[in-house]
Amino acid sequence: MTPLTVNRLGYGTMRLTGPEIWGEPADRNEAKNILRRAVELGVNFLDTSDYYGPYVTTRLIAEALHPYTEDLVICTKVGAKRGADKSWFNYAAPEELREAIDDNLMRMKLEQLHVVHFRVMPGAQRVPFKESLDAMFDLQKEGKILHVGLSNVSPDELITGMQMGDIATVQNLFGYHQRGDLTNAHGTSRGAGALLKICEQHSIPLMPYFSLLTSIKVDNDKIGELAQRHGVTKAAMNIAWQLHLSPWILPIPGTSSMAHLEDNLSAAAIRLTPEEMAFLG
Repeated sequence: MTPLTVNRLGYGTMRLTGPEIWGEPADRNEAKNILRRAVELGVNFLDTSDYYGPYVTTRLIAEALHPYTEDLVICTKVGAKRGADKSWFNYAAPEELREAIDDNLMRMKLEQLHVVHFRVMPGAQRVPFKESLDAMFDLQKEGKILHVGLSNVSPDELITGMQMGDIATVQNLFGYHQRGDLTNAHGTSRGAGALLKICEQHSIPLMPYFSLLTSIKVDNDKIGELAQRHGVTKAAMNIAWQLHLSPWILPIPGTSSMAHLEDNLSAAAIRLTPEEMAFLG
C-alpha cells in the first residue's frame, strides 16, 4: 500500500457551502481563493464529501486546484446522502457506495481517490456495517480507492474494521470539550478517548471533526485563559491543544473566512509547555 505523507494541519471544506451545508457559497470566487490560499500556506490534506452541498465542495476543489500538485492528498467521505428537504440519510448499500465513489472521481477529476472514509450515520443502519465495509474494500481492490478509513465509529466498530482490512484513518467527533471517556467530563462522543487510544496503539491518524463547534463557545474555560496568555484566539489554542495532545491527531479545521483560515493555521506555531498541557488537562 502506497504510504501518504501530509502536513499537520489539514483543511476541512464543509464550511465552503451555503448555510446548513446546503447549496453554493455566497461567493464562489472567494471559496476557491480560500482553497488556493490553504495550499499556499502549506496545507496538503483536504477533507471533503460529495454530500457537502451536495456536490459543491468536490466541484470547488477541482475548479480551484486541478491539475493537482503531486503532494496534495484529497480525502472524501461516503455513506450518506442529502434529501431535497436538506435531510441526511444512510446511503451505504454496496451499489450506493460505488455510485458515490464514481461521482467523487468524476467531479474531482481523479483516477483514484487517495483516502475515503466510510461514514457511519447515526441511528439504525439500513445495511450491516460489515457489508458496507466489505464493499469499500472491494472498491479498493479495483483501484478506485487507495486507502480506506472510517468516520463516526465506535471503538468496537473500529476494531471490527481493523479485523476486516487495513484502516488508514479515522474521522470522529473530538475536541477539548468533546473528549468523552478521555476525561469523563463532557459525555461520551462515541468513545472519543477510547478511539484515540486505539488509534495511537495502531498508528492510525485521528482527524477530529466539529472540534471547534462547541469549544470556542464555552466561556471562562482554561483554553480561553491560556489563549489570552499567549495572545491568540481560542480557536487557535484549541487546535494547538490537539497538536500537542497526540502526534496521531491530524486537525482539519474548516472555515469560509480567509482570516479564520490563516488564524487556524497559525496554531501550528504555538508551543505549549508540559506545564501548560497539564493545566489544560
